[in-house]
Amino acid sequence: MDLRKLKTLVDLVSESNISELEITEADGKVRIVKADVNAARPGWAPAPLVAPVAPLAAQAAPLPGALAPAPVPVPETGHVVRSPMVGTFYRASAPGAKPLVEVGQPVKEGDPICIIEAMKIMNEIDADKDGTVTKILVENGQAVEFDQPLLVIE
Repeated sequence: MDLRKLKTLVDLVSESNISELEITEADGKVRIVKADVNAARPGWAPAPLVAPVAPLAAQAAPLPGALAPAPVPVPETGHVVRSPMVGTFYRASAPGAKPLVEVGQPVKEGDPICIIEAMKIMNEIDADKDGTVTKILVENGQAVEFDQPLLVIE
C-alpha cells in the first residue's frame, strides 16, 4: 500500500470518531486502531461503531440548545453589497488608516469599499454599482458570513 495513502488513513482515523479501521487490498491488509483513554476503566463498554442514519431533514435541523445565527436585517431600499466569502470585515486597508468609504460618500463601480480577511489573505471588495453609500451594516473587525449584507449603495 502506498505510504501517502496509509498516512491519509491514519489521519482520517485520528481526526474522526472512528476507533478502528481495517482495509484489505490486493497488495496487503492494513488495520488501524485508535488508542482510547476510556479503555483502561473496568466496566466500560465501547459504543457501537455504526450509528443509525437519520433522515436528511432531521440532520439539517439545529441541535437542541444550539444558538441559531441572528438574521441580519436587510434594508428595503438601495443596492445591498453582500460578502462574497466568510472572513473578517475591515473598513480600512490597514490598522489606523482612513476608512475606504464613509456613509454619504459617492462611489463608482470598481472602487474599493472594504477588506475581508480570509485565511490570512486580505481581499479587497469593490463596489459593484455607482451610487452613494447610505448604510454600513457591519462593524469594523466583525466576522462575516458568505452572502451577508455589508453596506447599502443608493
